[in-house]
Amino acid sequence: MTGYAIAFAPLLPWWLIAVAAVLGLMILGFGAWRRARGTLWRLAALAILLAAIADPSLVEEQRQPQKDVALIVKDVSPSQSIGDRRAATETAVQALQARLAAYPDLEVRTIEAGAVDPATTGDHGTELFGAAQAALADVPPQRIAGIAMVTDGQVHDTPPADRSGLSAPLHVLLSGHPNEGDRRVVIAQAPSFGIVGKELQLTLRVEDLGGTEAERQTYPQTARVTVRKDGGETRTLNMPIGRDVSLPLMLDHGGQTVFEVEVAPGPHELTLDNNRAAVVVNGVRDRLRVLLVSGEPHAGERTWRNLLKADPSVDLVHFTILRPPEKQDGTPIRELSLIAFPIRELFEVKLDEFDLVIFDRYRRRGVLPATYLENIARYVRKGGALLEAAGPSVGTATTLFRTPLGAVLPTEPSGEVYEQGFKPKVTELGSRHPVTADLPGAPKDPNGDPSWGRWFRQVEATVRHGQTVMTGLNGEPLLVLDRVGEGRVAQILSDHMWLWTRGFEGGGPQAELLRRLAYWLMKEPDLEENDLRGTVEGRHLTIVRRTLEPDAHPVELTRPDGKTETVAMAPEGGGRSVAVVPINASGLYRISDGTRTAIAAAGALNPIEFADVRTTPDRVKPVADATGGSVNWAGTGTSLPDIRRVAPGRDAAGRGWIGFRQNGDYVVTGLRETPLMPAWAALLLALGTLILAWRREGR
Repeated sequence: MTGYAIAFAPLLPWWLIAVAAVLGLMILGFGAWRRARGTLWRLAALAILLAAIADPSLVEEQRQPQKDVALIVKDVSPSQSIGDRRAATETAVQALQARLAAYPDLEVRTIEAGAVDPATTGDHGTELFGAAQAALADVPPQRIAGIAMVTDGQVHDTPPADRSGLSAPLHVLLSGHPNEGDRRVVIAQAPSFGIVGKELQLTLRVEDLGGTEAERQTYPQTARVTVRKDGGETRTLNMPIGRDVSLPLMLDHGGQTVFEVEVAPGPHELTLDNNRAAVVVNGVRDRLRVLLVSGEPHAGERTWRNLLKADPSVDLVHFTILRPPEKQDGTPIRELSLIAFPIRELFEVKLDEFDLVIFDRYRRRGVLPATYLENIARYVRKGGALLEAAGPSVGTATTLFRTPLGAVLPTEPSGEVYEQGFKPKVTELGSRHPVTADLPGAPKDPNGDPSWGRWFRQVEATVRHGQTVMTGLNGEPLLVLDRVGEGRVAQILSDHMWLWTRGFEGGGPQAELLRRLAYWLMKEPDLEENDLRGTVEGRHLTIVRRTLEPDAHPVELTRPDGKTETVAMAPEGGGRSVAVVPINASGLYRISDGTRTAIAAAGALNPIEFADVRTTPDRVKPVADATGGSVNWAGTGTSLPDIRRVAPGRDAAGRGWIGFRQNGDYVVTGLRETPLMPAWAALLLALGTLILAWRREGR
């Protein structure tokens, strides 16, 4: 392909040439006004001289034509799996590729866009325009013939029509059908966190969308909604259609609680995916209240106080019985404490407000009547937590075991108190229990010796019920845990843990052990001994099962699309078994081992991709109109409009056809320049015209 053009290489600046031309024309004009002969020849000489100064050349270009680029954007977002949209999209894309391939001067590019990555944070919906601009980033605007998007119209990165940045016509082929109807549930308002034990509000709305006007008149006015908490407890109610309804919810533990909401199918359904929604609420405890009763001052009392006061979320009420009722002496009243021990206030009126009650070296001395001890036993059975750190008095008649509280204590003291050095050891069961598993200083070998220091006092006791997680001298139980009714009880059959605090023989993990023990008693989910959990990290789901007894049974995993699979668990230390499963979709993953159920969330729980799944031209039509393109219904993918090549500036769409611009762009591969006014020719022509002018003037 060859092209021609005229190029100039002036010997003087253009402004100076223009001045010379004006002066010459003025002189010639004056001569013409005086009717001087030879004026035309002088004009010809001036033109030849000016042309010589401009130095024109004929440029011959060797041009290589460049193909125009047509881009096909294939929507592969999750909403395309509804009905026959995916098949219609595939058919339409193949038809476009075949028809555009018939034009030899057209390069066809096809990209897939809109897929959701569960590893990404945020919820951006279907993004097609960004993908289209990225695919054409290496193409000059003058080579873009047009863009064809095959989608359901639910595009969430649509730019403003006047700032789309598209330099070619946009044609949209819709893969769905007009007047589609669907029901969805909307989380209008949801808290991100809540206080454990206090009510919070979740606002829902059920909507029936689409359909014809006649069909909407027949739609029901209410819908059945089910709310499920952590995959277990359910609540069902009837909700009015199209109105916000506030539901009271309650958190019963710290950490994450997953509330699932599901509405029954409506009169028209495109998908049931948006009939379900989920909310994750982080539960926080509002100031844990702990009651610590020390039977008498001793060296280990400060260990308990320092541990509990170090936690800013703990409100500690601590009493030490310094003066029991049987103590009679001549101490003047003015020298006695003026604050009485508020036993009725603590053990009758406000007992249920405490999350944990601790008896530290307490023995019966007439301070707490049997009625109040019975209140504590009742408090435990109703869900409270009790911890006893036993002193030497446990082996006497003043032990708490011989009170109404003995009914909830897991051990029965024999009366023997050992005062010999020993190292506490974690039992085989304790190595699997979250309270004592993997304690710092514990041996890797079950028969090994721990690295922590010794204790020197232990109360002999018989375990009636519960779990022994640590032993002391001669394998006697040292730490026993038990569940009583809805509550929990723990006994430490020694008062020498303070030796670890003082660093005796290197000390020990007293802070970690007591922290775990306190939070296990208060039912923190992270310290449940039989637990099933799922955690999403990137594109993988990690399933962790903790059991006190070895359990090799697989678990069942239900993916967001409803498909189930069996997952084998690999045993690890500390009573845990683990499995890692790759995931490729956002949503809720449900894990069950037949007894327990766990929920794990990947990506957006309520993606805007499924907020409205009806096929619509409304989102993309303004941009298509602004670029001279069009919006058409692809239907089943077979009835597509014809394709034409159109010149720039002409209409790119019409009835039954869509157009792709024929730009005719090229690149220059070679040049040949031929001077049009050589110096010798200009000199001869100028002299010749001047001689002719002189002769004409001389006649």
